[in-house]
Amino acid sequence: SPSYAQEILHHGEGLEETLRARADSLTGILNGIDDSVWNPKADPLLWANYSADDPSGKSVNKERLRDELGLEPDPTAPVIGMISRLAAQKGFDLVMAAFDRMMALGIQFVLLGTGAPEYENFFREAAARYPQRAAALITFSEEWAHRIEAAADIFLMPSRFEPCGLNQMYSLRYGTAPVVRATGGLRDTVRDYDADRTTGNGFTFTDYTSDAMLSVLRRAVALYRDDPVAWAELQKRGMKEDHSWSASARNYFDLYTDLVR
Repeated sequence: SPSYAQEILHHGEGLEETLRARADSLTGILNGIDDSVWNPKADPLLWANYSADDPSGKSVNKERLRDELGLEPDPTAPVIGMISRLAAQKGFDLVMAAFDRMMALGIQFVLLGTGAPEYENFFREAAARYPQRAAALITFSEEWAHRIEAAADIFLMPSRFEPCGLNQMYSLRYGTAPVVRATGGLRDTVRDYDADRTTGNGFTFTDYTSDAMLSVLRRAVALYRDDPVAWAELQKRGMKEDHSWSASARNYFDLYTDLVR
């Protein structure tokens, strides 16, 4: 991504000097998503389809997710989703450190993923400690990935670093507000709501600490509960953005055109 291209000039796994010497030749381009696969209007894996212009099906997916996973039907509780490889890069140390404080916000939490045993065990135990409020699916499932993206209100992605990232783009497409650490491709795709309430499409934090993550989650939950009109506008902005491969291809085309001039 463009931001990651700048970050590796200083944190480049030993290649910093080489990269800085060629900085004028370094270009970052975001990946795209396959919008024929990730399209809530036509996604065959969802319980109900929906769109930016008719988002009513999203609440149906949330109800069905709760039924399937045994979560209580609490209308005040936003569902926070995470879908990820369970690895240190993805910020799970922050989630572990803040988990009880997160749950104290009155949220529900759903995780899908596999990886390091210490993370797998933590989330299994957390789901057992919070019955009807937390669920951990320690597996990989394309079906559940689509369903969680559609059913969740908030998608949490507190990465330590992120060369591009795709789940935040899936989340925007599915009307699920991303809460991310502003690094790499996350910085390039998610604009903080508090910084600009007319163009913001999610919530961001900068410091890699559990307190910073919890603070931005608190902001997201407050907006969800206190201002449903603003929340709906936030969702709609994200759903109408173009993060497809067509958009990325245009950037490649422009780059190659410049190179042959």
